[in-house]
Amino acid sequence: MVGLLEGVRVLDVTTVLAGPFAAYQLGLLGADVVKVEIPGAGDLARDMGDDEYLKSHSMGAAFVAQNSGKRSVTIDLKSAGGREVFARLVDHADVLVENMRPGVLDRLGFSWTVLHERNPALIYCAVSGFGQTGPLADRAAYDQIIQGLAGMAAITGEPDGGPLRVGFPICDTLGGYAAAMAISAALVRRGRDGVGTFLDVSMLETAVTAMGWAVSEQLITGKDARRHGNHNAASSPSGTFRTGDGLLNIAANTQVQFESVCRVVGRLDLVDDPRFATRMDRKRNRAALTAELESALAAKGSTEWEAELATVSVPAGLVLSLADALDQEQIRTRELIHEVELGLADRATVSVVGSGVHVDGVSLVPRSGPPTLGHDTEAVLYEIGFSADEIERLRDERAI
Repeated sequence: MVGLLEGVRVLDVTTVLAGPFAAYQLGLLGADVVKVEIPGAGDLARDMGDDEYLKSHSMGAAFVAQNSGKRSVTIDLKSAGGREVFARLVDHADVLVENMRPGVLDRLGFSWTVLHERNPALIYCAVSGFGQTGPLADRAAYDQIIQGLAGMAAITGEPDGGPLRVGFPICDTLGGYAAAMAISAALVRRGRDGVGTFLDVSMLETAVTAMGWAVSEQLITGKDARRHGNHNAASSPSGTFRTGDGLLNIAANTQVQFESVCRVVGRLDLVDDPRFATRMDRKRNRAALTAELESALAAKGSTEWEAELATVSVPAGLVLSLADALDQEQIRTRELIHEVELGLADRATVSVVGSGVHVDGVSLVPRSGPPTLGHDTEAVLYEIGFSADEIERLRDERAI
């Protein structure tokens, strides 16, 4: 299978998660991703994760997960020689992704104006916490900060509890997906008219747009969103229910689905109960309906109920641990998890997540394992026209 972005070169000047995740998605789609790192240090994510052995080899789990398939080039952008190399890389690039604070590349002499003059077809994507403009533009931001400022934490958690952060860096990954989508769209336009694009991706704005009904209700009806724990604010019965041996998610969002649930659990009397006659009635009496259903669900285990509800087209699913989720037959069949070469003495290979997108029926696979720091510096510099003597000079200057 030829990658959809085969022949596209991406300069990945990013660290940690949102930016690297965006570039990783482009790499899975076939792009040649050249990761630009600081000599001797590299991406901070190389030293992140719980595996001390991996971190001791600058292959922290957080780095491995988002950087397989990339090539690593080390450049000191604060040196004249490093800036010379970077400028040449830009000349040969299709896309530049960076997630520095706004203005950092400008101060190094690589503003959008300068880069656009050098390479008019370049697509420049800046990923930041708050975007390139506005009163918060210069602030540093991590995922949890964005979750709080987006109102995401405020509507997450139990009704009688306080705000709760989502259990993984959702704003980083959302920002990465938004960046990858925008870059792909810009590549389509460039293919049409040859013109490059400046893309300004805000994690805060992306997080707000991703909150769907919660934001829509606030804007359109003026009603504040509330915390509903594991239950769906829009419907009932729709949420997490106790069964005879654990928890089961059930989403009965229509009248037909509600009646089907009642039939399966042997409580058709609930269909005629005036407390549960309509969607609004069921929402108002959510606690009572939950209690009635959980009383019936106690008769069997979650796996049995999941299978029975599936036969009547009611969405239902077990509440799995992360380990069990990754080990599902559905995940294995779709080949979401890929084993890539790591090349360490005590860890030859490692498993990474690919893409949820299949292209022409084929899952997307990283083209290689994660790169060691600076592994591809010489090869890439040769590709863009540097001679052996020039590369040696740059090494002597510690520019690379």
